[in-house]
Amino acid sequence: MGDPHGVGIVGLGVISRAYLNTLAQHPRVRVVAVADLDAARAAAAAATVPGVEAVSVERLLHHPEVATVLNLTIPAAHAEISGAAIDAGRNVYVEKPLTVTFPEARSLMDRSAAAGVRVGCAPDTVLGTGTQTARAAIDSGLIGRPLSASAVMVTPGHERWHPDPDFYYAPGGGPLLDMGPYYVSALVHLLGPVRAVIGAASRLRDARTIGSGPRLGQRIPVEVSTHVSGVLEHADGALSTLTTSFDGVATTAAPIEVQGESGTLAVPDPNNFDGEVRHLALGGPGWRVLEPGAGYVAASRGVGLIDLVGADEARPPRASGAMALHVLDVMTALLRSAAEGRRVELTTTVARPAPVPLTPAQEWSR
Repeated sequence: MGDPHGVGIVGLGVISRAYLNTLAQHPRVRVVAVADLDAARAAAAAATVPGVEAVSVERLLHHPEVATVLNLTIPAAHAEISGAAIDAGRNVYVEKPLTVTFPEARSLMDRSAAAGVRVGCAPDTVLGTGTQTARAAIDSGLIGRPLSASAVMVTPGHERWHPDPDFYYAPGGGPLLDMGPYYVSALVHLLGPVRAVIGAASRLRDARTIGSGPRLGQRIPVEVSTHVSGVLEHADGALSTLTTSFDGVATTAAPIEVQGESGTLAVPDPNNFDGEVRHLALGGPGWRVLEPGAGYVAASRGVGLIDLVGADEARPPRASGAMALHVLDVMTALLRSAAEGRRVELTTTVARPAPVPLTPAQEWSR
């Protein structure tokens, strides 16, 4: 895909700094240009990385040195910007979720296939040593046949810290579409694709108050469910329970637990790249911490794009559009199940991505 691989970034909000920190110094890629609706914000970001241009979105999409567009816009703009990049013959790597609606995502993937370009999508946190070490343990038979899993995310809401949290409570937001991709992606890496779901959802209140920044005290409307629970039926028969909430305060539950016939794994927060994986064997003396045995060591946001650049026919991208499409199918099916009061079968499946061998930072970051 070219070396160094030219990248253009559209959308320079809070998360863009984490991506720039990873990509700006990486020898396999070169950040060529950045664009944002706020031209001053684009100029400020460009000034932090030598050789980067601040340009219009249209110029970036057709820039001759941009091979891949990194789409960091708000979820409502994901389909439009990613589609325009595909139409311009560019590969796309997009922040989660892939799009706001499943039909948009399906159309996007069809367009990318027709255009012969690649699509990748966050989260790439599941490629770190946390989730990957847990996956390696499961694949090795450490807990026997996996039977079930639980995944729990409870917070009081992002408006407490984010200065512009509106999109978290607009269509495409909410705890499931915002945070669910981390947990559902991890569950698919750990236990494989999902065939059907049963969901329930609620909304605690119809407005939220911004707790920081220049809009402190401003009330914003809530248009989505803010607590979603569900059961995921995996293709191999395992069952996962999922809870995502912007209505609670905290939880003592492990972010993810996987139960098997002969043991249990406590898996770290998939919103992070690393963390302790703990194992309790049937009849064993107690919990023990597993040494990191797989994954990109000391990884950071953007490693999924690096993985995409290095993929080929023999090893497809791990943080792929196909994975993101399936994850979105799971999440939108949960919301549909909650609305309709019935079990919903999925229309997609996906192969578990290739596991990530233990890869020291000096190897993946070069």
